[in-house]
Amino acid sequence: MNDKTPEIDKIDNKLLVLLQKDANLSQRELAERVGLSQNACWRRLTRLTEAGVLNGSRAVIDPVALGLGLTVFIMIRTRHHDDAWARRFRTRIEAIPEITEFHRIGGEWDYMAKAVTTGMSGYDTLYKRLIDGMDLERVTGVFSMETIFQGRPLSPG
Repeated sequence: MNDKTPEIDKIDNKLLVLLQKDANLSQRELAERVGLSQNACWRRLTRLTEAGVLNGSRAVIDPVALGLGLTVFIMIRTRHHDDAWARRFRTRIEAIPEITEFHRIGGEWDYMAKAVTTGMSGYDTLYKRLIDGMDLERVTGVFSMETIFQGRPLSPG
């Protein structure tokens, strides 16, 4: 991926919106919907992939259908800001599969993680793995009562 932001025109924008809504669309279907030949569509998708704009596709899975009914946003403050500690902490977070997102943030907190788990006992187990030996200053969980929306398509244009 290069550091330059690629030029995104109206057709690229349409392709990106369509793919975010349904990544299973074939190149033929995409080409038809944006008014291109299949080859021209393929070239655009290749360019967007090489530029780092497109980064794969994923299935959207309902966590509740898998018995994962609790979403928790975990706010973390630490006393440590050196690179070695941050690498160790990142390794810890990556080892906890229930954590689906992890962000270093500005403001009152240093990190925010999103976790999806079975319930309070699942969160308690996750919490214990998270804090074990990490010398964190403060950790708090914010529990989602309802997901209004998620995975909203980006609008590049």
